[in-house]
This record gives sequence, C-alpha cells and structure tokens, in this order.
Amino acid sequence: MTQPQHNPWTTQQPLPAGPQPSAPGPVPEVGPRGPSAPQHGVPAPAEDQRLPKFAIPAADTLWWVGVHGGAGESTMSQLLPGTRAAGHRWPVPPPPVPTPVVLVARTHGSGLRAAQRAAIEWASGVVQGIAVLGLVLIADAPGRLPRVLDDFADIVGGGVPRVWDIPWIEEWRRGEDPTPDNTPDEVFEVLESIYALRASHPADYPAPY
Repeated sequence: MTQPQHNPWTTQQPLPAGPQPSAPGPVPEVGPRGPSAPQHGVPAPAEDQRLPKFAIPAADTLWWVGVHGGAGESTMSQLLPGTRAAGHRWPVPPPPVPTPVVLVARTHGSGLRAAQRAAIEWASGVVQGIAVLGLVLIADAPGRLPRVLDDFADIVGGGVPRVWDIPWIEEWRRGEDPTPDNTPDEVFEVLESIYALRASHPADYPAPY
C-alpha cells in the first residue's frame, strides 16, 4: 500500500500548540461546510442531553470528543500521535484560548443523533472554551449508508465546520490495533487534513467566556 507523505505514524510528532506553517506537499483539506463558531439564537439542548465537561490546564493539543459510547475517539487518538481522547466529554481550558476539538460519531442512527445534539450544544454557546474543527463519521457497517441515514448525515454535517468520513475497516472490528498495514489510504488523508488544519488554522475567534 502506498502511503502519502508526512504519515503521522512515521513522524510521531505531537501537534503544535500554536500557529505553524503547513508541511510541504499536497495535503487534502476539507473546506468549511457549516458554521465555524457558536451562533446567536440557537437553543441549547436540555441538560440531560448535553455532554459532560472536564477542566484541562491549557489548550495545548487536539482532543477527540466521542459523542456516544463506541464512537471511536480512542482509535482516532491512536491514529494521530500527540492528540487525546476526551472520554465523551468536553475538555474545557482556562481562558482566553479555546481548545481545538474534533467530534467523533458512528454513522448509525443513534450515533448521528448524538452528533447532532453535540453540534447544537456547541452552536448554542453553552460550551465555553471549545473550538470545534469538525466531525469525523466512522462507518458502522460495510457498504453504502441507507438513503435515510445518508440524508441525515448531510443534515448533521451542516451544523459543524467540516466533516471527514472513515470507511468500514474489518480489522478494527476484530479488535486489531490500527496500523499502517490495516488502515486504508482514505484514513491517512483524513489524518493529514486534520493535522494540517490544527497546525495552520488555529481558532481565530475568542472563547465565548
């Protein structure tokens, strides 16, 4: 399998804490799709529909926020060294710098609904100190999504800045750790895009404290 340049597994470098130039060479990046900051007038979900929060000392890394159990946040943190899984919670730093977050969900109905709730919670402004970069959707089964789920995924994706898709990977289902040998090129492209986005395009708006 041919791997793209700047493979995060071979570089083994943590994500930069501040603005850094992009690595040379072509890096696929998903353009903005939805809002890039919380929006006035978006009603927050009910308290029991929100994700928990926990304090972090500083906005010094990228966090994966799995919006439901089994979303795949731990797998994503394994795939990109220097990033962390948030344990299905919002990591909240002290002001004034927001911490970058990528939401993670499976593509089944309950996963998409959980992603929608998290996106609405963020958009409402009740989550302080969070810069959502986008949403990673990990396939919950082989093959194409049913039309109803595909349409719903488009709706959910319109509520976040970007969406990245991870295909079904049978080896991961069997419990194998992700490695370059069992990870498709599409996944490397997602990692490259997120790495470049975090390194080159940090949040340019203040945290809504």
